Amino acid sequence: MTLIKIAGLGRYLPERVVPNCEVEALCGLPAGWIEQRTGVKERRWAAAETHAHMAAAAAREAVANAGLSLADIDLIINASGTQEQSIPDGGPLLQAELGLAESGVPCFSVHATCLSFLMALDVAASLLAAGRYRHILIASAEIASVGLNFAEPESASLLGDAAAAVVVTRTPPGEPSALHARHFETYSRGAHLAEVRGGGSRHHPNHPNTTPADNLFHMHGPQLLKLTHRYSQNFLEQLRPGLSRSLGEIEWVVPHQASMLGLRLMSHFGWPFERVLVTLDRLGNSVAASIPVTLYQAVQEGRITRGSQVLLVGTGAGLSLGGVIVTY
Repeated sequence: MTLIKIAGLGRYLPERVVPNCEVEALCGLPAGWIEQRTGVKERRWAAAETHAHMAAAAAREAVANAGLSLADIDLIINASGTQEQSIPDGGPLLQAELGLAESGVPCFSVHATCLSFLMALDVAASLLAAGRYRHILIASAEIASVGLNFAEPESASLLGDAAAAVVVTRTPPGEPSALHARHFETYSRGAHLAEVRGGGSRHHPNHPNTTPADNLFHMHGPQLLKLTHRYSQNFLEQLRPGLSRSLGEIEWVVPHQASMLGLRLMSHFGWPFERVLVTLDRLGNSVAASIPVTLYQAVQEGRITRGSQVLLVGTGAGLSLGGVIVTY
């Protein structure tokens, strides 16, 4: 057990709400197809917002919610699956957006696609436990809408844009907050089942053989779901023995909002679906932001309170699986 605390939460949602009818028109789908197939009713798409702007808005709320000021933050971790530009990483861009350009506060990125937030939480817990830092800001900002592939409606209808941030500290004496368990696995046989091929050295934007399709998101949903199901039971047992059969003392599950089918498959582990928190219907799959955005929503609604034991869990391109059990 690591005595760390999610001391503050923040969120930013783009103002533009995109209903299913708009996406169905872009994909050439009949009315009602998206909600019936995916469970998504609407999502947000960024308009003039940048990653840094969205992350900073969420970060300011998280810092204030923690009862701190930006001057108290001594490390910034950008934990996003999409990026504003190739170089520099999103950490310095967020620092500048927060008005901390002269602060010297170290910044870096953790990029594990949809698991970026959980990986960053794992890294932050280790750094706090080692005494390296006191107040760590983690921000996940996602603008996936720029790379949607409308020829693949299963993925184009799922993805939305959002940002969320947390401030993580060491737990003060006498408080219950803690990180109880964390576990990650990667099975690279699924590496090409969810990918954007362009943007790197393999399909550089200036190379003559790079095509527009290389810069769009491609996903083989059924194959990903099959692989996830194959590895999930052993993964959950490694995270906490018995978890593949029952939630035990865990009160709430905050999952990555991959798809409604993926969320409902959690009932196969004996988890009551009413304890699985869902924002997919309103926000879609917002990549790495989906877990902290859903956590934020549950705290705002009073479902997750101080002392609640919570499972944060999901999958990411790779194929990677990750889970963290915390007392909020």
